[in-house]
Amino acid sequence: MPMTATAPNRGFESAEFVVRTANAQALMAAAGLAGMLLMSEQDVRYFTGFHTLFWQSPTRPWFVFVPNRGKPVAVIPEIGAELMRRTWIDDIRTWSAPAPLDDGISLLTDLLAPLAEKGNKIGVLKGHETKLQMPLGDWERLMVGLSGLEISDATGLVQGLRMVKSPSEIEKIEHICRIGSTAFDKVPEVIHQGMPLEEVFRQFRLAAIGAGADDAPYVVGAADQGGYADVISPPSRRPLQYGDVLMLDTGCTWDGYFCDFDRNWAIGHASDEALRAYDVLWRATQAGIEAAKPGNTCRDLFVAMSAVIAEMDRSGGDIGRLGHGLGMQLTEQPSHAAFDTTELVENMVLTIEPSISYGDGLMMVHEENIVVREGAARLLTSRADYEMPVVT
Repeated sequence: MPMTATAPNRGFESAEFVVRTANAQALMAAAGLAGMLLMSEQDVRYFTGFHTLFWQSPTRPWFVFVPNRGKPVAVIPEIGAELMRRTWIDDIRTWSAPAPLDDGISLLTDLLAPLAEKGNKIGVLKGHETKLQMPLGDWERLMVGLSGLEISDATGLVQGLRMVKSPSEIEKIEHICRIGSTAFDKVPEVIHQGMPLEEVFRQFRLAAIGAGADDAPYVVGAADQGGYADVISPPSRRPLQYGDVLMLDTGCTWDGYFCDFDRNWAIGHASDEALRAYDVLWRATQAGIEAAKPGNTCRDLFVAMSAVIAEMDRSGGDIGRLGHGLGMQLTEQPSHAAFDTTELVENMVLTIEPSISYGDGLMMVHEENIVVREGAARLLTSRADYEMPVVT
């Protein structure tokens, strides 16, 4: 049944954005920044509360400038003005978009020109897992008009803030994790041998929406004999067969926040090799959860999981990383990988996601979602069965 009775409030109080902005401004002051220009949906939403699916249209750019003092300024298409006025933002500057010859560039130039005249420095996001959310030609024209402005990379500043969740953010993520867990619990009731994989995906989406998710935009998976060779494919019409291992991985959303976890089932029968792989992954996941303590690093989590995976797979799970941050995006910083020395702090929300290779080109993955706490991490998902469930 839908979980709306226990749902948190939608949106955030204005005080949440006051704190986020103040935290950013303290870091900007230390870095000598006069402000930050933000363009991505998640970064704009993080500082304003502006939440709309209209971002799925790539036609219009959207901008928010966070000054080193005072409230953010929105520079957005007129179509978004009414919704932005419902946020805590007062200064909203709009244009009729799309306007290929001047898609907000004049408004941005007017806003930033006083800073350029002083030779000030502002931050934009240049780093890993970011992108320029405006035409490159428009960016070049903007810079020509602001020749005195110095541009600095603010990736670490913004990502560092977003890595650590507020109590209200954690409440939303925990809610969608409960919904996802409920949907996964329904899977054995609705699948059967002979069901096409595309119908399995469809039934899972229906279960997630029925349990209270706003959407299930990310559903991937696989099914094959004794395991699978791929974990990011869209559904096929291949029917489930006796001896298959079925995996579903989902990113359901509620009020703009994601869960991200998976589950595995054997169809009719599980081979000894598949059972062993599942056991190793379950214990590797537990090792990752236990290592997720303040003061440890993402590399520590990677090492802890890899040590268990090596019992069966000496490659350590060759998918690049064994988990990541989670929040307004399906995947966020940091990464549980050998290269990432990010130190864990309380209230980070993370996925724990080991993988294993075995047999003739087969693999298996497993994933849970946690929040880092003093002492011990807390599961946000309902922990997977200790032994691989068999759907008869």
